[in-house]
Amino acid sequence: MSGPHILVVDDEADIRGLLKEILSEEGYEVDVAANAAQARASRARQVPDLVLLDIWMPDVDGITLLREWSAAAADGCPVVMMSGHGTVETAVEATRLGAFDFVEKPLSLAKLLRTVERALDAGRRHRQSARLLGSPLAVPLGKSKLMQQLRAEAQQLAANPSPVLLIGEPGSGREAFGRYLHDRGPRAAAPFVALIASSLRDADAEARLFGREEGSQKTPGALEEAANGTLFIHELEDLPPGVQRLLVGVFESGGFTRLGGTEPVSFRARVLSSAQPGIEQRAGGEALRRDLLAHLNVLIMRVPPLREYAEDVPELLRHHVDRLVDTDGLPFRRFSVAAQNRLRNYPWPDNVRELRHLVHRLLIHGGSEEIRLEEIERELAVQTPPDEPLVKQDLLALPLREAREQFERAYLQQQLLLCNGKVGQLAKRVGMERTHLYRKLRSLGVDFRNISED
Repeated sequence: MSGPHILVVDDEADIRGLLKEILSEEGYEVDVAANAAQARASRARQVPDLVLLDIWMPDVDGITLLREWSAAAADGCPVVMMSGHGTVETAVEATRLGAFDFVEKPLSLAKLLRTVERALDAGRRHRQSARLLGSPLAVPLGKSKLMQQLRAEAQQLAANPSPVLLIGEPGSGREAFGRYLHDRGPRAAAPFVALIASSLRDADAEARLFGREEGSQKTPGALEEAANGTLFIHELEDLPPGVQRLLVGVFESGGFTRLGGTEPVSFRARVLSSAQPGIEQRAGGEALRRDLLAHLNVLIMRVPPLREYAEDVPELLRHHVDRLVDTDGLPFRRFSVAAQNRLRNYPWPDNVRELRHLVHRLLIHGGSEEIRLEEIERELAVQTPPDEPLVKQDLLALPLREAREQFERAYLQQQLLLCNGKVGQLAKRVGMERTHLYRKLRSLGVDFRNISED
């Protein structure tokens, strides 16, 4: 069996020959190219496991070639840049475009071989997890204390085979954490199958879940496709009643039968699911069976809204810019400090998903390389619905008087609920004289007469 395949791209024949000789003696399969055209042709014939790429070449420079490869594909092939007279700016640009490392000429043999080994190892790890990393946030990002604690919690839950219910607001990255649990657990090499609950209908749910069997032809359903891997059910309360009944039967019996079949099929996948906050209190009503929830919330992980770790917003912005530049070929843009600070203080009602869409729009629209505060304000100009909870309202977009009134209205409405609609108790709770409080409630349009204990 041949060793890893390395492509050496350098316009100097002596360096090409030397590297081919050294690396071949180390057991690697080596191909060489003198320019960009030869490099493209070699890569078209066979995707290498590693590219050693010279920066300064007569026709097309290495940075341009690296940018071209980064935008065209994400095949997990690491690239190590080589240069005899590189600059810090060049090294930074190469790293931003995805280069694994940067080595200087004349080459140190020991350092080169160490770099080659590390790069090949990184490429192997990337290819093994490429399927999992297809999601925009497969590894939840952030250096905040909250996100570090969540990743540590996920590491602990990953090794446990019990079902996990991920509770959080829409767009908060619950599936990303689900994929993270799968990736860090013993089932990482097995399939991760995601089911969107709202896409299932009672009429065809049995075939989609269990599969079909017609004579000798067997078509697996989602439960069988998950095999010994992970089944992720997105938004439990969107499951139709008939589907909930089918799933309860599978979880209680440990198996199912394909539609049209007779032989039982064991269900061995680990089940992860997502739901919105308050699911425990709502279970048992029309939306969700309590016995289904009992099967799925053996372990619970709460995924926070983005506003609770707002210090990570600048890192998330940079991540999504880099990702869209590398994968979609969009023009690179960077956020000014003022723009970053504005977005750190924005409530993100749709969470990480909203941030990702915002970055996408800004890069598609294009403009100067720096994204300024004025451009951000135009993007955020759409008003938040008035019935949104206060924590999701963008008060910084309002004039001071309007923002104050909006806060006071939301504050007094919630306090009045806690006081069971009794204005006397409310006056004591908020420290206001009752006559003044009545006047304030009327001016804010708070209908205190219709607020009851319920």
